[in-house]
Amino acid sequence: MTYLAVPVAPKSLNEAEEQLKAAVAVGAEMLELRTDYLVHLSVDLALQVVGAARQLASSLPIIVTCRDYHQGGALRHSNQLRTDVLTAAVRAGADYIDVEYDNFLSEAIRSKIAVEISMGVTKLILSAHNFQTKFKNITRLYWEIVNKFNGCIPKLVYSAHHINDCFDILDLLRDRKGDVIAFCMDEPGFITRVIAKKLGAFVSFASIDEKTATAPGQTTVNQLKKVLRWDSINAQTQFYGVIGSPIGHSLSPAVHTACFAEAGLNKVLLPLLVAGGQTEFSAFMDNLLSRPWLDFRGFSVTIPHKENALNYVKSKKGTIDPLAEKIGATNTIIIELRATNDERRITAYNTDCPGALDTITAALGIDRAGFKKMPVAVIGAGGVARAIVAGLTEAKANVIIYNRTVERAKQLAHEFKCDYAGLEDLRKLKAKLVINCTSVGMFPNVEHTPVDAKFLNKDMAVFDTIYNPAETLLLKQARALGCKTVSGVDMFINQAAGQFKLFTGQDANIDLMRGIIYRFFSK
Repeated sequence: MTYLAVPVAPKSLNEAEEQLKAAVAVGAEMLELRTDYLVHLSVDLALQVVGAARQLASSLPIIVTCRDYHQGGALRHSNQLRTDVLTAAVRAGADYIDVEYDNFLSEAIRSKIAVEISMGVTKLILSAHNFQTKFKNITRLYWEIVNKFNGCIPKLVYSAHHINDCFDILDLLRDRKGDVIAFCMDEPGFITRVIAKKLGAFVSFASIDEKTATAPGQTTVNQLKKVLRWDSINAQTQFYGVIGSPIGHSLSPAVHTACFAEAGLNKVLLPLLVAGGQTEFSAFMDNLLSRPWLDFRGFSVTIPHKENALNYVKSKKGTIDPLAEKIGATNTIIIELRATNDERRITAYNTDCPGALDTITAALGIDRAGFKKMPVAVIGAGGVARAIVAGLTEAKANVIIYNRTVERAKQLAHEFKCDYAGLEDLRKLKAKLVINCTSVGMFPNVEHTPVDAKFLNKDMAVFDTIYNPAETLLLKQARALGCKTVSGVDMFINQAAGQFKLFTGQDANIDLMRGIIYRFFSK
């Protein structure tokens, strides 16, 4: 079993009682009592917190931690006091105590801890944290810790600067002998906190809420249990992912995972923050494909990797759907394991193009023939723009591409035989339909717009492919002028439904998708 431990990090006994009740209410499976947060720490006060935990959460196992300030502790407490707190916790019957491995190497600390552990039922967690970078050799460090104290549980945690830093942890979780706690901090390391359960880690950590997180990148219990189906994850769970940068705004994990659950499928879609360009994207995909035991079966691909993803599939001699080939970008990758061996077949698709055109035609009350000779302004020249321009030019619309980097707009316009201009030419805007395909105005930068309102008029229709927020500043200003506006929510649902079909072979529940999105925005 992988426990979902909730840190309780109070400044006082009263605050401890409040947090303990909240931890139980959100579904904690284990408690970590972070006594280093106590402002007036003493052995007696720490034992009162342990007692409160026993009273308020009697069925939950307890870890008592008094973290060294130099390894992420909240306050500067002396080694003597911290050791006294931990040994007292052993005598009080704590299920586990967490001691920093570096400090345990001190004979004075080790002898006191070892004596107490030998006389009780408490188990020892020996932890190592690196808040700067990866461990030089995590496997060697793991075995050093295992061999230092018989029966201890190693805990190895480091900061991930890039998602590609996570694979040392995942390899350790797969190859370890016995119980281990291992994950990466910071947003790029998020996947390790979830995949830990599939790989049978002893503990993963999640906070009561955003305010009570005790480590960088620590997510909430609600995010894991309600959104990512923590309780259902097991060794057979298949993972999917949404790849992008940024990615925290994405509703794809909630939408797809809920649809997987409704269909009775043991699948979860994770947010995958892949920073950088082609090199970093390709390295990430290589890392995943070389580890089939992670069971990643497909990906949604978003800004800025739609073209990088297609290039990657080509480099691996994968299959490219004709529409994705024509567009020159993919938003969906499917991984299939061949029946005869461990070789994985990789295929690229594009559901952005049909998703966008279906959204526009429904909103404008036309069919695709209605695009013929329609003057359309497309803002941006990235992957989404490529998909929309491909569809519109095939429907014989008169498209002009506006982009900050004019050369990029020129290249795209050349491919699809349409016009282009720099953003400064938006002042001459005369389109019937204006489409934003950039990230300008996306959460959290909602105060920005890619098109100044003075360049719009009531005879235009304005479509923003951004779906978070549902109504961007661009759409608000366009609606105020009397323009017909089209939200990116419908495009998101249409392309997500196409992806779900590719992921599962089943039709998506559109009403469920829409309900999840609007419940999110209602909050």
